[in-house]
Amino acid sequence: MATHKRLYNIGAILRGLSITFGFMFRRKPTIQYPSVKKKHAPRFHGLHELRRYADGKERCIGCELCSSVCPANAITVIGAENSPDDRRSPGERYAARYEIDELRCIFCGMCEEACPTDAIVLTPRFEMSDFRRGSFIYDKARLIVPADAGAGAAPDERPGGIPGDLGRVAQIKSTVDPATGYDATWRGQILKKQRKGLALQ
Repeated sequence: MATHKRLYNIGAILRGLSITFGFMFRRKPTIQYPSVKKKHAPRFHGLHELRRYADGKERCIGCELCSSVCPANAITVIGAENSPDDRRSPGERYAARYEIDELRCIFCGMCEEACPTDAIVLTPRFEMSDFRRGSFIYDKARLIVPADAGAGAAPDERPGGIPGDLGRVAQIKSTVDPATGYDATWRGQILKKQRKGLALQ
């Protein structure tokens, strides 16, 4: 009886080792991060960005819809009136203060869907690690794209200030091809240009 039990244990060990040896010579799923980064789906919800128009005007009109629909209460928007000699946006108002607490954010994309001017979008950028909690409060200066990275004509003459390319970001992101979908956002384009950012893994 004892001999039979010992033979059974040896068989169990050999079965376990067969699984180990079976995986030993397969291609490893592990990637060498951070020198190699996995490519995400174009609709991946990562770090936000505030967009501009091609002429440098801000798309955000300070309507506070994004902060109203945010289920985590992570967005703070304080609007202000545009002045004739200093027009920040095509509308009557602009966001004098815009902050997102990325630690509270659940990256659901509700802000992106609610925005009437496609001003706030989520990008494929996911690296936001830091050592202090305060570093995760992204203010307007950290969120907004450079003046030369804008897209679309400002709706100065359009009724209601509705941009002509409304919905264009969602249309570009509605793809399974990262090389196409990453073009929807400025941070996505930067990630696309980094060769290690789109590893074939």
